Amino acid sequence: MDWLKLVLGILCVWRVTHLFSAEDGPWHMFARLRQAGGTGFWGQLLDCFYCLSLWIAGPVALLLADHWKDRLLLWPALSAGTILLERLTGGKRLRLRDFYAEDEVEEQEGHHVLR
Repeated sequence: MDWLKLVLGILCVWRVTHLFSAEDGPWHMFARLRQAGGTGFWGQLLDCFYCLSLWIAGPVALLLADHWKDRLLLWPALSAGTILLERLTGGKRLRLRDFYAEDEVEEQEGHHVLR
C-alpha cells in the first residue's frame, strides 16, 4: 500500500465522519439526521466520533486495499488515523447534555465543596 493512499484514506474517513457527527451541513441536513437518529442505535452511532469512524473506515478500506488481509489491517488503521487527526485538531465538541451532566455533578458536590 502506498503511503499517499493511506494519508488520503485517513483524510477521507475523517472528513465524512466529521461531517456526519459534528457539522450541520447544507440546509441543516446532517443536524436533522442526527436528531432523527434519536437515542437508539443510529443516534448513538452518529453521536460517537470514534464509533462512526470505524463504520466509515470499513468501506474505504475495501476500496483502497487489494487483498483481504490488507483490508482487515487497513480498516482499524484508517479509524485510528482519523481519531488521531480529530484529537490533533482539537475536535472535542460539547453537546447540550454535557452541560446538564456537569450541572448535576455540581449540585451533588455543591454541599461540601467550597468555591
